[in-house]
Amino acid sequence: MADAVDDVRANLEKQIADLKKEMTKISKSLASRASDAMEDAEEALEEGKGRARQAVAHVRDQAHVTAGAMRDNPGTTATVLSTVGLIGLAAGLVLSSVLSGERRR
Repeated sequence: MADAVDDVRANLEKQIADLKKEMTKISKSLASRASDAMEDAEEALEEGKGRARQAVAHVRDQAHVTAGAMRDNPGTTATVLSTVGLIGLAAGLVLSSVLSGERRR
């Protein structure tokens, strides 16, 4: 009986040792994958920063061009801005009447 208990205990200890080895392998694999994912994320972030800088530079250049055109053509600028304002006002009035018509129903 003692031999059977010792055999079971030895078998369980071997299984536990095997499980510990397997858990160590899994932990190393997960750490490696996490490290790879972190590197990929850092690369994507750096690429995104570069693209954002380019976009900001492009928008800045376009703003300077637009501001120069506005300075060179003040009459046209006033006309365009007034037209946009009137269109916005008209759209607001139309939207207001549509919304107030829905509330009445």
